[in-house]
Amino acid sequence: MDAGLHGHKYAIDVAVAEAALRQHRPVVMLTSDIDGMVKLCGDRVRLVTV
Repeated sequence: MDAGLHGHKYAIDVAVAEAALRQHRPVVMLTSDIDGMVKLCGDRVRLVTV
């Protein structure tokens, strides 16, 4: 809710972000949606654009 991403459009992104945040650090995520994942994961996950 804090990220401002609502609705079914972001449901998969939220599920992926939640799974990444549960992993032991360090975590690297490959994504084509850097802006959305930054809002969801902050700096707790290293994001790499594909």
